Amino acid sequence: MYPYKSIVHILLSGWALFMTQAIIAAGVTEKTVLSRLLIHIVYNNVPYKLGLETGWGFACQIEGLNKTVLFDTGGNGDILLSNMQRLGLDPESIEIIVLSHIHSDHTGGLGDLLKRNPDVIVYVPESFPASFQREVTRLGAVTETVSGPRQLVDSVFSTGEMGSAIKEQALIVDTAEGLIVITGCAHPNVAEMAEQAQSYFGKKIDLLMGGFHLSNRSDAEIRAIIQRLKALGVRKVAPSHCTGDNAIRMFRDEWSGDFIEGGLGAIIDVPR
Repeated sequence: MYPYKSIVHILLSGWALFMTQAIIAAGVTEKTVLSRLLIHIVYNNVPYKLGLETGWGFACQIEGLNKTVLFDTGGNGDILLSNMQRLGLDPESIEIIVLSHIHSDHTGGLGDLLKRNPDVIVYVPESFPASFQREVTRLGAVTETVSGPRQLVDSVFSTGEMGSAIKEQALIVDTAEGLIVITGCAHPNVAEMAEQAQSYFGKKIDLLMGGFHLSNRSDAEIRAIIQRLKALGVRKVAPSHCTGDNAIRMFRDEWSGDFIEGGLGAIIDVPR
């Protein structure tokens, strides 16, 4: 008879082989799991999933990259952290924070977040006040300023600071399907920010999402933006926050099946 340890080894080996074959048969492998990006909308005034607290502003967390990235922090830290908890997201897993622009509905949650997790790098447009950057440093985080287009971490880039009156950067994620471009408010014009991202890479935009700042624009102005984005070949859109109900409706009509819901609690799953 086999010794006890040998029997256990044989049983475990058989179980491992069975599970491996079952996983392969199901088409699920470690590579498949790691080849997806999940974009969680953790702060938004546009509702989507029940049980979360809306607030004026925007924030999304991106998982599946080499680093976990938070883009913007909404306007209220208590709301941000509460929503993250309800969505099963750990603030301490965040390694990179990118702030689009100085307005408080995009930076207001930063302080409370850094009190929970100061071990991050915060990328801000170069125009951010020195006092803001000093406060981030005081809370224990590292600040890096962004002027022109540049890489932040692997597969993650910034358009660079754009605009004049309100300066803003958009986030770019380079994926196998094309670019994901995320705007906080798109004060410099969402079409111009999309054009900047596309010209920097020479690749098509697979998904354009975030705030498009069109709530006070006429139908004619919104149609002109839509035409520019269509001319760029933007494949999918997920407008929210300051885009406005009317503009969101017009984007939904124009993109139809390629319109993605981007309200609070939405999870956007894209190939890595």
